[in-house]
Amino acid sequence: MNQFIIGLFLLLFLALPPVANLLESIMIMHMHMQMPLLVVSGFLIAKYFLRRFPNFFEKWNQNGIPGIMLFMIIMVYWMIPRTMDDALTLQSVQIFKFISLPFLAGIPLRDSWKKINSIAKNAIIISFTIIFFAMGWLYIKWPDPLCNNYLLIEQITLGWGFMTMAFCMMIYLAYNAFVDPSKYE
Repeated sequence: MNQFIIGLFLLLFLALPPVANLLESIMIMHMHMQMPLLVVSGFLIAKYFLRRFPNFFEKWNQNGIPGIMLFMIIMVYWMIPRTMDDALTLQSVQIFKFISLPFLAGIPLRDSWKKINSIAKNAIIISFTIIFFAMGWLYIKWPDPLCNNYLLIEQITLGWGFMTMAFCMMIYLAYNAFVDPSKYE
């Protein structure tokens, strides 16, 4: 119950207009801070829904694949530059962002992550590493602003943010490949 309250509080805090405006005013904070925190809020809220509706999640997401696919679709959708622009200019898209990231990405992620095996987990991390390298390259190399609401320098900064995240995921994958965590438990 504590996680539910913390997740709900985080979601409501992120939805406060001054907080939302601040996080959306800088492109990298919009993409790499607000959106992941919305997913984290859903991840925390998920515990309540998983206990309250176990049959629904067992029937709908028995092996974790449908949930993780929904998570990936939502995450890739929000990486498209046009969706960031629309979230700033259209209130309906802004509301969809605050619903989709916690409830269609965060909750399915928590339910699915424990159900899928380590090979699938690594495949997902590898997929996001490749996507982040591609998005980083796109945001850095594209000569014109991809989002109308942000400056070109913010776009380049976001590109380097994607590259940094991709390098961090590569380090994690190398750690998983070469270190046996059971030796240290």
